[in-house]
Amino acid sequence: MDPANTPDYRIAPSILSADFARLGDEVGQVLAAGADFIHFDVMDNHYVPNLTIGPMVCKAVRPHARRPDGSDAIIDVHLMVKPVDRIVPDFAEAGANIISFHPEASDHIDRTLGLIREHGCKAGLVFNPATPLGYLDYVMDRVDLILIMSVNPGFGGQSFIDEALVKLADARARIDAYAASSGRTIMLEVDGGVKVDNIAKIAKAGACTFVAGSAVFGARDADGGYRGVMGKLREALASV
Repeated sequence: MDPANTPDYRIAPSILSADFARLGDEVGQVLAAGADFIHFDVMDNHYVPNLTIGPMVCKAVRPHARRPDGSDAIIDVHLMVKPVDRIVPDFAEAGANIISFHPEASDHIDRTLGLIREHGCKAGLVFNPATPLGYLDYVMDRVDLILIMSVNPGFGGQSFIDEALVKLADARARIDAYAASSGRTIMLEVDGGVKVDNIAKIAKAGACTFVAGSAVFGARDADGGYRGVMGKLREALASV
């Protein structure tokens, strides 16, 4: 496979690791370098021990989130907040395309999934390293994305937890079984410690969408810059 042509895989740089002093430029540059999605990590210093960004930043970035062909890129919002429902409409209005949340942060998971979709966004469920996949049992018809955390949420730059590979394989089996019975495809995303040297084994475990923060934005001053690291990630995926 041509490393530049990996259509089954999507790379979603997390702006948590971007230079916030020039965030719009950073978003434009990683998309120009070949990123597929822009990933927003939203933390509230309550559900997780950190405080990051809100809907105003999403709205400000939306005009900069454009692919090289001029079309709008996907903004993938990961809510690490509790409660969830209050903030969903704000992010939808600000330009989010996908909104994901943690089942522990919602009193009524089915209702929150429905709320996200009612506001025109795709809905995702996020699973921490020790969170069981059983929350999916009765809501697969409302889930568009499953996000497996391969670090404990709250901070960027953490190391990949290998046990996440087992959970990815389990999630992939659920998704494939559901697709066989329903004909509907669900994305399987992974977030945390994704790098050039491990993205291939993560893909082999079943992931199709890869959140990479420090691995991408940490390359801004390296040889080849963003385009160079995106090329290396694509090359690794092409080997799967």
